[in-house]
Amino acid sequence: MVSNFTAITQTTKIYIAGHRGMVGAAVWRALEAKGYTNLLGKTRAELDLTDQQAVLGFYKKEQPEVVIDAAAKVGGILANSNHPYAFLMENLQIQNNLIDGAHKAGIHKFIFLGSSCIYPKLAPQPLKEDYLLTAALEPTNQWYAIAKIAGVKACEAIRNQYQRDYVSLMPTNLYGYDDNFDLQTSHVLPAMIRKFHEAKLNNNAPVTLWGSGSPMREFLFVEDMAQAVVFALENKLTDHLYNIGTGKDVTIQELATLIQTIVGHQGTIVWDTSKPDGTPRKLMDVSKLAAEGWTYSTELSEGIQKTYAWFLEHISAIREVKID
Repeated sequence: MVSNFTAITQTTKIYIAGHRGMVGAAVWRALEAKGYTNLLGKTRAELDLTDQQAVLGFYKKEQPEVVIDAAAKVGGILANSNHPYAFLMENLQIQNNLIDGAHKAGIHKFIFLGSSCIYPKLAPQPLKEDYLLTAALEPTNQWYAIAKIAGVKACEAIRNQYQRDYVSLMPTNLYGYDDNFDLQTSHVLPAMIRKFHEAKLNNNAPVTLWGSGSPMREFLFVEDMAQAVVFALENKLTDHLYNIGTGKDVTIQELATLIQTIVGHQGTIVWDTSKPDGTPRKLMDVSKLAAEGWTYSTELSEGIQKTYAWFLEHISAIREVKID
């Protein structure tokens, strides 16, 4: 049980780590929209989260009352495969400094954001929170997953030993505004948006996609994820770990067809089966947070339409990122 719950007000000082990233920026927008006026964010140049002393000094100076950890080194299969040590070590450093620093600073409420990749590759579907650490991880992103599992366990330990309101939220695959559209480091949905858009401009050239198209994936619009974080902020949740998602999934092939239609690409899709599929299925059981009172609101088609509109508005900046 967590005791000494501190009431959250619109003037509560809330530090959002990673406030310039897709999730952190969405959380910032959601809090501002609800009238929160004391939000705190630092850029990487202003605060190096891998520097333990810098983080401790920041906590001592700024004295936030709540920390929302949306900071992480993230990427898709290719990035994880090519840079395993960075994905393991940098994420461990970032979250350890934030969690331990918050604990030492006496901060009572901490929201740790992770990923559905913490669950075993072949776990029963849909994924329940109880499946954590019951079998082997997906090899292609195990480095990131191991770091996030450590963060979940650190928050659970603080919650159990010191009765502080430290909670972990594990979202399914996220997409939306401020997403990463770099084809070398992006996740599947934004990569598809860019590929189909650029192929459309290139006389509807064929689009080659990785794998067979058969794996099933669940996708959550990042604005919905932000609302889940606000819900966790404003409520005293009864447990330490919650899945965040829609509870619905589609095949990668169905996703590709949907994005192709929304973008307006009229060429062919080529599936490169020499490339890995990754986990066969990753559907979240979201009943636990639903029982607390939160569910998603944006359907996949609507979310992709909004994301593509954002992509078109920011295409000049996006194109500055080199693609091979």
